[in-house]
Amino acid sequence: MIHVCYCFSDKTGRYAKFAGTSALSLFENTNSDVTIHILHDNTLTDDNRDKFNYLAGRYSQSVKFYNVAQLLPNKVEEIIKAVPEVEKAKVTVGTFYKVLIPQILPQKIEKAIFIDPDTLVNLDIKELWQIDLEDKVLGAVREIDNGANPNKSFLLCSEGIVNPEDYFNTGVLLMNLVALRGEEEKIMQGIKFRGENPKQKFFEQTVLNYCFSAQALTLPTKFNCFIKLERQNGEQNLGQKIYHYTGGPSRMYLDMSDPANNLWMSYFVKTPWFNEETIGRLYTSLQKISNDVKNSSLKFTSTLAGKTRAFFIEPKKIDAMKKTFSIGKDELIIPATNDASFKKLLDTMKANRGKCVFFVLTEKFLNKGFPFDTLKKAGFTEGKDFLKGWTFLPSAQNPPHSTYSFIESL
Repeated sequence: MIHVCYCFSDKTGRYAKFAGTSALSLFENTNSDVTIHILHDNTLTDDNRDKFNYLAGRYSQSVKFYNVAQLLPNKVEEIIKAVPEVEKAKVTVGTFYKVLIPQILPQKIEKAIFIDPDTLVNLDIKELWQIDLEDKVLGAVREIDNGANPNKSFLLCSEGIVNPEDYFNTGVLLMNLVALRGEEEKIMQGIKFRGENPKQKFFEQTVLNYCFSAQALTLPTKFNCFIKLERQNGEQNLGQKIYHYTGGPSRMYLDMSDPANNLWMSYFVKTPWFNEETIGRLYTSLQKISNDVKNSSLKFTSTLAGKTRAFFIEPKKIDAMKKTFSIGKDELIIPATNDASFKKLLDTMKANRGKCVFFVLTEKFLNKGFPFDTLKKAGFTEGKDFLKGWTFLPSAQNPPHSTYSFIESL
């Protein structure tokens, strides 16, 4: 029997579908007997529990549920007390449930695989299960193997606490439960370290690297492959790997021309979470966008009424933007080059207050986000005095609209 764990807290009731989609992908690609262990809390709804039971039964597999809040209430309280910010973070206390797997699962289970809900198991999970951990407590894929610069991205590395070549991602873990059951005190020390060092960006990933970076077996990247890297490489044929849709550039969106989005949706539509209610919520979201576009068009027309246009553009993009916006010879263009050019923009806006609308076409300025706060502090209003010009660009010139929020709400 292969044992696979998913852990989550689901405040909205909409997160369970990610674990369900991942579990379905695992069942679809695995011939062996599998038991899915779901570590949750009181946020797991009866409806979502029923869906997991139905899904496992459909594939003749097993699923077991563990309410961590009821089984280990003192431990959860201790974690929250040590890291109080977890209660306010979008990443919930459920992220720490994975460090409680050794205590929660029955003692007779000596090994388990942990998989984050935002994954697809596009391979036979037996490949990972059969890896011998030998004397290691964990098996994991290193961040450096997914294109990260650990010294730049993780304080544990830049501060010399963890060797950058050892720092691993905790989205997929092969766990030696026998060894980990003897490390409970060490893990708690790691949790307290994270609580005392809030500048450490991550929660349980900081804890597990702090405790076990030198005791982890390096797994092949195929067992935790970041979609971000696949997209950067222009990969069109996704193969037999565990794909991790972690964070911004790696998330799943509704653009089905993207292979990673298409792959996730191809599994999601087979789950019991894809039903008539899902389609209704998606329709409502798209209807809202349509209404917002209409309202924005009316406001845009009102904004430009009786005013001239001016533009703040990076020099290398000026020619292209002239064509896109049909910029006339008498319309002002301020090249976005340095601090002096921003000062010129500010002075020009002050001199033309109420007479001109400025299209800012530089989303990033001097390697930072454009300083719109400075414009607002000077008394200028977005939608009246200035506009984020890149939002008016055709899709070929504009970053794709983020539809992850739609996926979340399905």
